[in-house]
Amino acid sequence: MYSHGSESLIKQAREIQESELQKFYSRLVKLLQGKEFGHETIDSLQRLHLILSATKYTRTLPTELQKRLLSLLSSPAEQLQVLSSAVLRETLPLSGQELNYNQENISQLNTHAAALLLSQAGSRADLSSLCTQLLRSLESRQSEGPAHSLTHTLPIVNTILTHSPQCLTEDHLTLLSKKLVDWLRYASITQGGGASSGGFFTGPRSRQPVPIAELDGTVSGDFFTVLCVGQSFTEDQWMNVYSFSMLRHWLLTYHSVSSGNTTADTDDRSEVDGSVVSMVSATSSSSRLLPPKERLREKAFQYCQRLIEQSDRKAHKRTDAELQKACLVEAVCILDCVCVEDASLVYRAFPCVKALFGRLSSDMTFARVLLPIAQFYLNHGEMAAVDCDSVWKLVFGQFPAELFNDPFLAHELLRFLRLNLENLQLRVPQYTRSFPNLLKFLAWDSPAVVDDFVDLLPSLLTAETVVELLHTLLDLPCLSATLVLQLRSMCLPISEPGGRGLLSVDAFRSTSFRGLFLYLLRVEAGSGDTIDRLSTLHELLAEAADWPRVVQCAQTVPVMLHIFFNTVVTVADEKLLAHLILVMLERSSLLLNLPTYVKEIHRVFSCHLLRLCKLHPCLVVDQSHELLEFAGTTANVYSKEEIYTHVVWVLGEYLSVSCDSRCSVRLITSCFEALEAVLFEITSSAPPPGAACPAPRVITTLMSALAKLASRSHDLIPRVSLFLSKLRTVTRGGSVVWCSDEEDLVAIVTRGEELWSLLKTPGVAQSVLTPSPHVTTPQWHRDTNVSMPLQLRTLTSLTHSQ
Repeated sequence: MYSHGSESLIKQAREIQESELQKFYSRLVKLLQGKEFGHETIDSLQRLHLILSATKYTRTLPTELQKRLLSLLSSPAEQLQVLSSAVLRETLPLSGQELNYNQENISQLNTHAAALLLSQAGSRADLSSLCTQLLRSLESRQSEGPAHSLTHTLPIVNTILTHSPQCLTEDHLTLLSKKLVDWLRYASITQGGGASSGGFFTGPRSRQPVPIAELDGTVSGDFFTVLCVGQSFTEDQWMNVYSFSMLRHWLLTYHSVSSGNTTADTDDRSEVDGSVVSMVSATSSSSRLLPPKERLREKAFQYCQRLIEQSDRKAHKRTDAELQKACLVEAVCILDCVCVEDASLVYRAFPCVKALFGRLSSDMTFARVLLPIAQFYLNHGEMAAVDCDSVWKLVFGQFPAELFNDPFLAHELLRFLRLNLENLQLRVPQYTRSFPNLLKFLAWDSPAVVDDFVDLLPSLLTAETVVELLHTLLDLPCLSATLVLQLRSMCLPISEPGGRGLLSVDAFRSTSFRGLFLYLLRVEAGSGDTIDRLSTLHELLAEAADWPRVVQCAQTVPVMLHIFFNTVVTVADEKLLAHLILVMLERSSLLLNLPTYVKEIHRVFSCHLLRLCKLHPCLVVDQSHELLEFAGTTANVYSKEEIYTHVVWVLGEYLSVSCDSRCSVRLITSCFEALEAVLFEITSSAPPPGAACPAPRVITTLMSALAKLASRSHDLIPRVSLFLSKLRTVTRGGSVVWCSDEEDLVAIVTRGEELWSLLKTPGVAQSVLTPSPHVTTPQWHRDTNVSMPLQLRTLTSLTHSQ
């Protein structure tokens, strides 16, 4: 939040008195009446902005001050433009003083004045009127207005298009499409005669026209693009750059224009000054007869092809090489846009895009360029009947495996996956098999990408990948540690015998354990659900328990597991769900030993074990042998309290004929004997050395489970009653070794007495401990055979006024 000093200033600004504020206004007006504005004026404007923005109330400035601030919008000093625009946006315009630019002074409009003008627009009609004036100003020639006017106007139009594309009419669309065609395709091919208005290239005035050059220094033989260089640019060349920067946005949003009355002439009569014939991508003269939108698509197509050709040239500067990459990304995205709009262009575009992929695919520095190419293949590969396997091997194979530590690529690749989930699931079988590779992004930088995987994880679940994906999620901290080791092993020297170093790095380099790490680093699913020597792997990675990346990754796993189990019930059958229960029981003791991590995973397992058994009670009988084996192991009481308690509860709750007709007396008896043995052992001896006393919840859950089972097989009731009576007798003697807290002991004994009392009347015990479904899920308010509906209607009529 704010520092103490900042809070003090804000408080002063909010508490300023009206009389003091009026004096401040008067002093500021006097300062603004001068010819030059010094530091005092700047400080006063900053203070005024703080006063106005520190309160939720909108103020009205004095008329004279408002006029002075409006005049500052055209000041040559940009700092004054910024401050005056910011102040005026915090105020209400005076009646008749709204900022209004007509055709005569629209050329004076700058970025900051435009921001104010847009904030004061009261309706879509106001914005539409502003668009009309701005676009008319674009029709003026360079000699008719200031040289800077067009370069300010186009970004303002783009801003309006961003916030309210609906305010543009068909006339606006036609006019702007025509101008974009002229600027993109027919800009001058000679360098500017004077100094540039600012930007990339500035230089002395040239007496003779000098042709523009390519990035490799050769003279350009084709039309001007953003990848052409020179000492200075002409205005139409600057407009070429501006037009390219907004072209994709325009192509994506001009469908939102109004379809009202139009006065546009669809024939393109725009004059072309100094146009040249392209030597690379000359097209038929019939393109001039196309409607403006179609002609813009054609010229955009040619422009992008030219950029792709220019990108093959060797740039002399590193910044120019980066510019080439950025332009390639934009060019391929624009080609994709025009091909989506006009499918006939797909066949013309694919040879160029395919050649570009072949040229760049072996260089991972172009990874961010290759993603738009993958988007192009995904959108149009089926129509063009091309083989896309090499593209998907790169995207789902090499990118995550080699560039998992590139945050920009991670963001863009995961965004690509989120935007194309449905198409990827239908058309790209490699997608669902690539989860071991994709999860490397999550393992490496969990906080940055967890939101992406919350959306992506459900799409990676199929009946074939469920079990392996569960193991992979549980091993995610191990993967995180392995990725760290992979990078460290490349830069750390091999440690000498007896020298100090990371044991895990040595293990990573060792051929004996190489297979364990290679399995974690696999790029595709299908090589086995998990590995046999997990405990060995956890021992090797023990020193990674406090590595920040591993700790962050471990904190993410429970979130991913909740999403996994919430999704799996929709894709898996009962057989597969039964297998997942086995995996949960097995992996509860095979987890990387991190503080709180094991407990969190046990808590997630317990939650979803309960849910799975509630949805499919037959799973308890299906997996009764494994569940009984787990519940009959006394050590689990002390090491896995959370999941052990829920396994016992599930056995007591769902091992019943009412839940599954296969549940026999013999099965109930064997379960009873296993739980009875554990309960007798933990309540008759002290806990193992180093272990705490069993939790009271474990003991009461065991007692309740035994009582439930006995209520279903009355032959077992005497055995439970005998144990409960002995428990009561033993506790009368005072403290016991298996419970250190007196209140807990009282609670346990109380619970035992309640169960003992119930079991004295077996019929009542069964109805209480194993109630029928109509009792556990009552619908009395809907049953017309009982009096509840009538009572509810009567109460409703009494509590509601007529």
